[in-house]
Amino acid sequence: MSMPLRPGDLARLGRYDIVGRLGEGGMGSVFLGRGPDGRPVAIKTVRPEYVADTEFRARFRSEVNRAQQVPPFSTAEVIDADPDHEPPYLVVEYVDGPSLAAEVRDRGRLTGSALHSVAVGVATALTAIHGAGVIHRDLKPGNVLFARGGIKVIDFGIARAFEATSQHTRTDQMVGTVAYMAPERFDPVDGRPVTPAADIFAWGAVVVYAATGRTPFAAESAAATAMRILTQAPDLTGVPDSLVDVVERALAKDPVERPTARELLDLLLASSAPGGGSSPVVPAAASVAVPAADAVSGSVHYSDAAVPVRSKRRSWIALSAALGVLIATGVGAAVRFLPVQSAGDDAGAQPTAPASAPSAPAAGPEPVTPEERLAAILRGNRQTLIHVSEIDRDLALESSSTEVVVGDGTGQRSLFALESLGVDYLIRSMYDPAEDRCVGVKIIPDVGSQLVPAECTATKATLFELVRSEQTDDQGRPTYWIYNDSYGYVQWSDDDKSLFVDEVGDNPPASSFSFVDRGPLPS
Repeated sequence: MSMPLRPGDLARLGRYDIVGRLGEGGMGSVFLGRGPDGRPVAIKTVRPEYVADTEFRARFRSEVNRAQQVPPFSTAEVIDADPDHEPPYLVVEYVDGPSLAAEVRDRGRLTGSALHSVAVGVATALTAIHGAGVIHRDLKPGNVLFARGGIKVIDFGIARAFEATSQHTRTDQMVGTVAYMAPERFDPVDGRPVTPAADIFAWGAVVVYAATGRTPFAAESAAATAMRILTQAPDLTGVPDSLVDVVERALAKDPVERPTARELLDLLLASSAPGGGSSPVVPAAASVAVPAADAVSGSVHYSDAAVPVRSKRRSWIALSAALGVLIATGVGAAVRFLPVQSAGDDAGAQPTAPASAPSAPAAGPEPVTPEERLAAILRGNRQTLIHVSEIDRDLALESSSTEVVVGDGTGQRSLFALESLGVDYLIRSMYDPAEDRCVGVKIIPDVGSQLVPAECTATKATLFELVRSEQTDDQGRPTYWIYNDSYGYVQWSDDDKSLFVDEVGDNPPASSFSFVDRGPLPS
């Protein structure tokens, strides 16, 4: 599923026409393009701050050359690149299929031959990647796609160029996703070198996620997750016996104790596939459009779990030096309660999008059942109200407002769209889509973490997970907890008549949210 181009986006890069956006990450954007032969491709561009680094361009060229040597089985083929273009770009095979993150989120954990085939498919991809002298560095469920004929691993081959730049010139980013990082990744710059063994560790974490819906070191914050990776044994509860031993070896703290990709593949193929010993069968790709991918990998992307975190909160002072790169500043202003609209203030009007709204992606047949409407909302194809179940109110954001507010669900200010980025979402305001405003989080001194309007860029302040609760709202709709991995759960304070964001420790969140269909995105 591609999104409309934004004002200022290029219409062409080299030989390739740009036809839509697929996603955005800390290192750049990814576009849907078409080659001279009409073939769809994914085109990854680099952010300007990296373009200015002459050493980065040299590393980028070297890594692209290496990535082009990776055999395109179980990986997205690297088709083309131009390190000298403004901006530099990389062209890879467009994989029309859902990610492992989307499959687990939408359909639940994998079992039997489906799980085994993912484990084998990703190990096969790592065998090819490592065989070409490349280290992935950001293997995670969002980078594992279900394609026609098998598993495809994407976003490999240029992480090293970004990582060197990040470590030497930036203090606010790391290349990778904390929940899937090997212990050696948290060493200082002059510590242990990153080797292919880091990808093996990530493979183990990906398999645990596929089998259980959570990562093996899940905690209530990125810092706590990192500490668990460094000091604690993985939680393999729910991983089938046929995979426990090999996953445990892959998650060894010492990289020398992990198997190589080739050894990993041999171990998997030597074991019997679950459900009868036959060869693993790759599950058919789901009948949904390709999700908005994580784009050019690189920014720290906190996605620890698809189930609520219940571990006790801890303060990890010993990790302050290694994890200082995980701290960034939020943007925006506080959430306040919005009184119910009076008659005449478009009360009761059917919400419609302004004429200037961007074109919606093709959404397929009109959803009929409540389940189909919810699925379309979660795929980003429908406008929605975000209903606060406990107070019978809805989130709202006006065009000129500096606050995210809570109102009665009428008018353009109450319309949002969920923009899928792997296991996370941007929550985009549809009041005036041209303004590019999303929901974010900001720490306000002496107040705490609050919801705020923010630029629609994937950062730790704007990425949210939807965690399915066991409850329904007053209309019988499924409810979700809205979770930001760096700040906590979105909750309502009846005392202050405002929303806040906080961790909940051992307790369940106090507030849950449901999604009310308000029609297709504007065309």
